[in-house]
Amino acid sequence: MDWLAHFIWQDVIWHDGKFLGIEWSVWKVIGWMGNAVFSSRFLVQWYATEKHRRVVIPVVFWWLSLGGSLLLLVYALRQTDSVFIYAYLFPWIPYTRNLIIHYRHKNAHSECPGCGHLCPPRSNFCPNCGTRLAAAAVVEPAER
Repeated sequence: MDWLAHFIWQDVIWHDGKFLGIEWSVWKVIGWMGNAVFSSRFLVQWYATEKHRRVVIPVVFWWLSLGGSLLLLVYALRQTDSVFIYAYLFPWIPYTRNLIIHYRHKNAHSECPGCGHLCPPRSNFCPNCGTRLAAAAVVEPAER
């Protein structure tokens, strides 16, 4: 068994004086951090879906998408690799937009005066206790 431990340590983990055979630098760490953050979003989404038994994309998925893609963009810019620069140049736009939509929707919920439950926007009744909610102000379209 000593030969196996020696093989794993010398040929896999610490190869030619480099951890995992990689020439490490600050930029290499940034690139790997970007990969780790970006990849972890799939585990978060999978966990949320399994937990709720339906497809769910939690808000942390969009934060991990945004953070990971920005780290990878910085790394790609540093490496001056046009393929990776292009791959990570624009994805932040839908990630940011999804976060904006999420927080606007979250802030549009109203509190039920009967039980304090947060009710979805434009609800007439509380889904928790059935209390009638105050009617939202109806905005009339501007006349032409």
